[in-house]
Amino acid sequence: MHIVTTIAGSDSGGGAGIQADLKTFQELKVFGTSVITALTAQNTLGVYDVLSIDPNFIEKQFYALLEDFSISAIKTGMLFSADVIQTIANIMADLDIPLIIDPVMIAKGGESLLQQQAIEALRCYLLPLATVITPNIPEAEVLTGKKIDTPASIKQAAHTLLQLGARCVVIKGGHLSDKKFATDYVFFKDGRSFSMQTARIATNNTHGTGCTFSAALTAFIGSNLPIDQAILEAKKFIQLAITHDLSIGNGHGPTNHFAYHKYKGFCEVIIHE
Repeated sequence: MHIVTTIAGSDSGGGAGIQADLKTFQELKVFGTSVITALTAQNTLGVYDVLSIDPNFIEKQFYALLEDFSISAIKTGMLFSADVIQTIANIMADLDIPLIIDPVMIAKGGESLLQQQAIEALRCYLLPLATVITPNIPEAEVLTGKKIDTPASIKQAAHTLLQLGARCVVIKGGHLSDKKFATDYVFFKDGRSFSMQTARIATNNTHGTGCTFSAALTAFIGSNLPIDQAILEAKKFIQLAITHDLSIGNGHGPTNHFAYHKYKGFCEVIIHE
């Protein structure tokens, strides 16, 4: 049994954060453990409040897992503050475990989930430890300070993130203007790259897409899939989760974490080298 860890915030609505990660881990048959960095009061309509967890207690949660479990992959989601990022980075620096960073910054309703002063800490302390970082377009713009609206600017931003230390960058293209396709761009430190194109789905139920994609990627990497294959399978997982949504709630509803095994034979992802 492969054991993986999510370090993220709790979503009381169940569509994102720790809850989405653990559902994804369960579906992909890895044992999920967690380090909770913040509590949120939220539903599909928005985030009403955030309660940060003391970094000392976050450290205790993390060390408790490392003392007892052989962890094969770790992902980070909502880290909220510079102190939390520094705490996680200090521990990760001594570990030889793949780290997948989902740089959670903004909730679907527009609420900030990362303090401004934490962005530099993310760049300086955590990014150099990343096996894979999975920003969407707005997150990549914040991390690089560059406007991203063309394939050329995506490539430039990815190279900036690689220079900061990440071994692989997946820039998710859902915010681009193409109304027919959603394309994600993958760049490796060794110069390899490819893109993944899927049909764009007309739905409002996209809460937790970033959490779910990165959790699936963590599960696949933790199960010893090569990174290229893990990224492709994670793309299939989230594409199916969006396509077969659950229609829960009155706002940005959650994706369907249960769709992958039922429908994975019907998911087309076009790869461009």
